[in-house]
Amino acid sequence: MSFIKKKYRVAILGSGNIGTDLMMKVQKSKNLLCVAFIGRTNNSQGMMRAIESGIKISDKSIQYIVDNPEEIDLVFDATSAKDHEMHSKILKKLGIVCIDLTPAKVGPMCVPSVNSEECLNEMNINMVSCGGQASVPIAKAIANTHQDIEYIEVVSSIASKSAGPATRRNLDEYIKTTSEGLKYFSGARKTKSILNLNPAIPHINMVTTILAKVKTPNIKKLEKEVTLMVDKVQAYVPGYELIFGPKLENDRIVVMLKVRGLGDYLPKYAGNLDIINSAAIAMAEEYANNKINEKE
Repeated sequence: MSFIKKKYRVAILGSGNIGTDLMMKVQKSKNLLCVAFIGRTNNSQGMMRAIESGIKISDKSIQYIVDNPEEIDLVFDATSAKDHEMHSKILKKLGIVCIDLTPAKVGPMCVPSVNSEECLNEMNINMVSCGGQASVPIAKAIANTHQDIEYIEVVSSIASKSAGPATRRNLDEYIKTTSEGLKYFSGARKTKSILNLNPAIPHINMVTTILAKVKTPNIKKLEKEVTLMVDKVQAYVPGYELIFGPKLENDRIVVMLKVRGLGDYLPKYAGNLDIINSAAIAMAEEYANNKINEKE
């Protein structure tokens, strides 16, 4: 492991909106340094932003990393689930840490407010999905306060304009991975994930509703746990806001959240993209702090 001025060197694979927003977030970090912004064309808006920022660009995709592994400590993969299956094998051989922002679920699932510490020993972690990042902390809060969860359902509504081509291509993987994440972190017997793309103008903020059925609801105890979880998420996603609940309605626990983005590159209404990017940056910071402390 080597450092440039004690900064953790990261490369961003995927030069679309998500990758560009990640680049802008990395530039705000004290511990991270973006050493390469990588795509398949040099003509995208993201590539132009990288050039303006003095960041090295490449249109060689994963081949750039294969050719320059000694320059990179960590890769953010912001491509697609299908592409990540191939990328993960290459990065593993190269010994480079990877944070996967696709719903490929090659590595263990990571939600920083819930399991960041146990992910630090992993070379490849999966950020679940935007819906997973929003809902898993609440599902975990329910699991921490209830022994027997029969069912958890999550409904996320996002602005249609915030769902780009990659998001739309990955919808099946999104639904599957989000549902599996809910089951893994909560222990619920049944889980379900729904994503609504809302074309309304003005564009809506991301709203996620969590519905849970348990044998003996304890709302008072759950309120404290939900407040704790919301505070943990807000530490890295300031726009994460509890707007309703927890309440008991029709024998189901109901919690509703709103997510508004920081507006680093993406519009503020694209909280669905901002929350997964912010979670990925939080984990990269954890990796960086861990390695810097080891070196010192």
